[in-house]
Amino acid sequence: MALTPAQMATNSPLVSGIDVRMAWHPASELTRVEQLVQWFVRRIDDRILRAGTRLPSIREFSREQQLSKFTVVEAFDRLVARGYVQARPGSGYYVKARDDQAVHLAAQRARHWAETETSKIDVVWLLRNMFRKLPTHDMPGGGVMPGDWLDEGLLGASLRALARQNNAGLVDYGSPQGYLPLRQQLSTRFAELGILASAEQLLTTSGVTQGLDLVAQHFLAPGEVVFVDDPSWFVMFGRFAQLGAKIIGIPRNADGPDLVALRELAQRHRPKMFVVVSVLHNPSSTSMSAANAFQVLKIAEEFDFMIVEDDVYGDLHPGAQQGSAIRLAALDQLKRVVYLTGFSKTLAANLRVGVLAGAPALVSSLTDRKMLVGLTTSEIGERMVYRILSEGHYRRHLERLRGRLDEVRDGVARRLESLGLKVFAGPQAGMFLWAQAPCDSNMLARDLLEDGFLLAPGSLFHPDQRPSQWMRFNIATSSNPKMLDALSRALQRHA
Repeated sequence: MALTPAQMATNSPLVSGIDVRMAWHPASELTRVEQLVQWFVRRIDDRILRAGTRLPSIREFSREQQLSKFTVVEAFDRLVARGYVQARPGSGYYVKARDDQAVHLAAQRARHWAETETSKIDVVWLLRNMFRKLPTHDMPGGGVMPGDWLDEGLLGASLRALARQNNAGLVDYGSPQGYLPLRQQLSTRFAELGILASAEQLLTTSGVTQGLDLVAQHFLAPGEVVFVDDPSWFVMFGRFAQLGAKIIGIPRNADGPDLVALRELAQRHRPKMFVVVSVLHNPSSTSMSAANAFQVLKIAEEFDFMIVEDDVYGDLHPGAQQGSAIRLAALDQLKRVVYLTGFSKTLAANLRVGVLAGAPALVSSLTDRKMLVGLTTSEIGERMVYRILSEGHYRRHLERLRGRLDEVRDGVARRLESLGLKVFAGPQAGMFLWAQAPCDSNMLARDLLEDGFLLAPGSLFHPDQRPSQWMRFNIATSSNPKMLDALSRALQRHA
C-alpha cells in the first residue's frame, strides 16, 4: 500500500498516530537532504514505516513538503544506497524488507569476535579496538587528540578554499615527491628547528608510518638488526618483523637512550639503523638531552648505523619556553639521520600527510620506491596542510593545543597517582603519561575493555611483548570519571 503525502501529514494508522510532517531545522549543520534521509531512517528503524510500504511519488512528496524534486530524488537515492529503500522501475520506491536473522547472526559474530580478541592482547588487538569507533574520550590508551580539541573549522576552511580553486591539478596524480609549495614551506619551517633541508631533500608520505616503512625497506634485509627505543611505538615492530629484521630494544631513560646499553649492543649486533624519538618520546613524553643526543650520534658514527628520527609529536613541545628541544637531524644535518614528522597528531588523524627529510641521494631513491608501492600521495591533503601552514594558522592552533594539554596534565597525573600508579619522569609537555601499575597491565586492559574503555598496556610497547606493569595514558582522554572509577575497581581486584 502506498503512503500518500496526505497520510504522512495526518494522524493515520500507518504512522501510529504520529504527525510526520517534516520539521526543518535551519540552524542544523545537516542539509535538507540529510535531514530527510535521517527522518525516514528513524521511522523505518522504529517500524513505523514497514517493509513493502510504497513511499509517495517524488512529485507528490516535493509538492506536499514544499521541496525541490532534486532534494527528494537525492534523499531517496541515499536511502536506496543505505539499504533502507528499494527502487522499482516504473513503480516507485518501497521500504525494503530487513533480514532480522542476518542482523542477529552478525551481532553474534561481533560478540564472538570481541570475546576472542580480548583473550589475546597484542599490537593487532590494540589497533583493532582503536578502530572500533569507540568515542575518543573512552580511549585513554589512544594516540590521537579528541575531536573537540582539534580545530575542525580550520580544516573545513582549508578544504572549502581548495574546492573554490579551478585547478586541473587536483584531478591529476600530483608530484611523486610531493606538492612543491608544501615542501618549500616545510623547508622554511624545518630551518626554524635548525634542520637545513632544501625542498629537494623532502619527500611527502602517507603519514610517518609510510615514511618509516620506505626507510625500513631501503635499509633492512632479512636477518639484519634494527634498534628501537624500549619502550617505543608499537606499530613498527610488526612491519620490521615482516621484513625479516631482528628487532632489539634500547632501554629508554628520562634523558634519552641508555648510552651504556646502546654502545654494548651496537658492538655486539652491528645494527643497520636505530629508530629513536628525540622530542616527546612515545609513550613517556620525555625528551632527549643535548649531552645524550651528541653521544647517540657519536656511537652511530663509530658503529656505522643510520638514525631514523621520529618527530611526529615534536610540535607539541613549547621549545625555548621549557628548554630547547634537541633534534638529532639539526645536529647531524641529515648526513646520518633521516627525519620524519607529520600532522596527524596535531591537525586530524585522518589527514595522512607526513614528510621525510634526508640526504639528496637517499630521498631520490626513496621517491622511486614510493612510486613503486603507491605512486603518489594525496595532493588534496598536502594542499590543505600547505594553506594552514602558509597562512599562519598552524602556529596559533598549536599554542591552543599546548595550552589545553597544560591545563589537564598535572590533574591527570595526580588522579592516577591517587589510584596507586607511579608516573614516569613527570613530563612537562606532550600528550602522554607513562605510568606503572602494581599488577600486569594486560589484566587491567581486559577488565576496562569490558567496561567500554580502551587502555594501552605496556607489553605492546616492548619489542619482545614481555609482560609489563606499565601503561600509556593519553592525558587528553584520561579525565573521564567513569573510566577512572572502572580503573580503580580493576586495580582493587588485582591488588
